[in-house]
Amino acid sequence: MIEIEGLVKRFANRAAVDGLDLKVEPGEIFGFLGPNGAGKTTTVKCITGLLKPTAGRIRVAGFDTATRTLEAKRSMGLVPDEPFVYPKLTGAEYLRFVGELYGVKLDDMRKRIPELFEMFELTPWGGELVESYSHGMRQKLVLAGVLLHDPKVLVLDEPMVGLDPKSGRLVKDIFLKLAERGTTIFMCTHVLEIAEKLCDRVGIMIDGRMLACGSLAELQSQARKQGDLEDIFLSLTGGAEYSALLRHL
Repeated sequence: MIEIEGLVKRFANRAAVDGLDLKVEPGEIFGFLGPNGAGKTTTVKCITGLLKPTAGRIRVAGFDTATRTLEAKRSMGLVPDEPFVYPKLTGAEYLRFVGELYGVKLDDMRKRIPELFEMFELTPWGGELVESYSHGMRQKLVLAGVLLHDPKVLVLDEPMVGLDPKSGRLVKDIFLKLAERGTTIFMCTHVLEIAEKLCDRVGIMIDGRMLACGSLAELQSQARKQGDLEDIFLSLTGGAEYSALLRHL
């Protein structure tokens, strides 16, 4: 569902992404990890068409994002790291606006929007201006918006930020149910516990390159180290030295 071949994205003389190759299968939850500045968000922006790659090829749901841009974008939903919403719209107006952008039929919206409000526990606020929403409520509204057109691919950049524990559990359960019915989920996160529990495979980026990729067992083999995902991540990215320093405090 996501195919990346030789992706390069340069800013001036610096390669934020440098020769990335990756395939993500239908129904797979793929975790995309890395320290700050590793190239994760740049990759997400290239996949979703917000940035034009310097080199390489990206296909989403079989559509080349350079030549069949609209078809590729219709096949996916994006949840950015900061939930962008129009503050002077009500929650219901925002979802109708998103639905119209994606060509969702009016009868389908009349059915789906109340269902999504109920799913994300936003029903009492559907008629309230979005400017009155908390950060977590806005995050849930954006998630509802990307699910409205039933995308084949979900691209998520820190989707759990700002969510309380109950909402976080709800969102994780939704992701698992979507994956079961064949939706592909590509998720950037710094929360390694979430990645370990949710993701079928994990890729670890550093300095624009894929350092390691696979299931937890495969990452343990690549890192030649046992332990949980945090242990593997720190071992591969050089963070283990800080743990050793902390023992002397």
